[in-house]
Amino acid sequence: MYAEMGGVSDMRDPAPWQKRYERMLLLALLFGLVSQYLFVGAPSGISVLVFIAAFYGLFFYSIKGRMGGFEKWQGQASSGWLLFIPIFLLTLTYALYANSLFRQLNMFALFALIVSQTALMTSSSTKPWYRGIFYTELLFLALIKPFAFIGVPFTLFNDRLKGKDSPSSGRSKLAKVLLGLLLSAPILIVVIALLASADEIFLSWMIEIPDALERFSLGDGIWRLIVAAFFALYAFCYIWGLLFSKLTDTVSGPAADSQEAVLKQSRRLEIDPITAGTLLISINLVYVLFVFIQFSYLFGAANGLLPEGAAYADYARRGFAELVLVALINVGLLMCGLHLIRRTGAAAEWVRKLSLSVLIGCTLVMMVSAFSRLSLYEEAYGFSQTRLLVHGFMLYLGVLLAIAMLRIWREHFSMGKAYICVSIIAFVAMNYVNLDARIAAKNIDRFERTGIIDIAYLGTLSTDAAPELLKLQAKHPHLEGINEVIVHLQEQARSHNKWQSWSLSKQRAK
Repeated sequence: MYAEMGGVSDMRDPAPWQKRYERMLLLALLFGLVSQYLFVGAPSGISVLVFIAAFYGLFFYSIKGRMGGFEKWQGQASSGWLLFIPIFLLTLTYALYANSLFRQLNMFALFALIVSQTALMTSSSTKPWYRGIFYTELLFLALIKPFAFIGVPFTLFNDRLKGKDSPSSGRSKLAKVLLGLLLSAPILIVVIALLASADEIFLSWMIEIPDALERFSLGDGIWRLIVAAFFALYAFCYIWGLLFSKLTDTVSGPAADSQEAVLKQSRRLEIDPITAGTLLISINLVYVLFVFIQFSYLFGAANGLLPEGAAYADYARRGFAELVLVALINVGLLMCGLHLIRRTGAAAEWVRKLSLSVLIGCTLVMMVSAFSRLSLYEEAYGFSQTRLLVHGFMLYLGVLLAIAMLRIWREHFSMGKAYICVSIIAFVAMNYVNLDARIAAKNIDRFERTGIIDIAYLGTLSTDAAPELLKLQAKHPHLEGINEVIVHLQEQARSHNKWQSWSLSKQRAK
């Protein structure tokens, strides 16, 4: 029976595995109970460490005897073990820091890293981690496949109660050029419209995420049962999906095979080099003109030559939005230019590489101008979380673009590996920069030089900023508002006394 549920029929002795599956279900239920105790009614802190440890206890018990052996590609297992480093470091941040933005982002980052690691360690994906299709399989594995096995735990429980044993025509060059112009037209319309109206700050929507759980209307006991059931069922079904690579016959057969066939078919798409060259050159003309305009007022603004009628705030918002939009568009164009253009003669290849290089070069110039402008803005108006995140994002994007430039001229360079490694390192590094403490330190340094400080804004920071603010209080005890800010942070640190919410940041603020 269990072989049928998992799509596996090669178990010689199902009895030992039957007991393991029943214990696995029992441990999953225990994991659900522990999870609701850790998170319901208590903000996350050191509890995240306990939660992650409990999950790995369930995971390693469940896959015991299933690890090792043949690797579908070299370094598969070692890559999985290596992911313990960023997983541990990101988990540790919940016990060290209190930045609300990174706490929310880290939930998604930890989920993605754990799914990647467990898939690698159980050989659940047939593709190497530096290929894009690997992450398509991860989405299927984490978000779809577990629901195909939602009935398995109930079947196990039912069988246990019953005491049963568990088992393409050629085209002229003119036509190709016209096609390239036709394809570039909608892109150019979007690019020109966005660059003309780029006045919004990127990532502002992530700062305020409503906590729906606080407004949940069910009673505490019922809510705890719901949370426990969710964690238990999802953990069990997800791990079951790792143990058994195929879905049941009731789930329309070999879904993974058909999915792979569709992906293989999509990879046959190729763009004619003349069409692609026309498209890239058309878009590059707009970007070169845009960069020329940026030189005329973005770099000039550093010397007090802002455009007439432009305020600092509008200037900064417009600059960063332009950077983000240009980067997103260029990444898509870059990926198409690297993978979808059909390779023909040397001249067409040279045009392709040169066009992509110009595309990246324009973005790098935009980043330098935006970085200079934002630094000027911070000196005038102070430092904030959004502004420092902008700096970090620009540095990260600069590294990615440099890697892309290398990939353009070196065909055998693995851009996927480099992007994934750089992204993980950058995200972990941003967590350990201790953003709120750095914001406080930079604003205090600016206060010492200019005598200007926004105490009200510093009061909105997390307890991570407490050590720097305590130093400011000691040096300037009569500074208006500093005592109220310190009291607010200390009250914030003492507001949750449960052990699950302990963190070093709150401890240092008390």
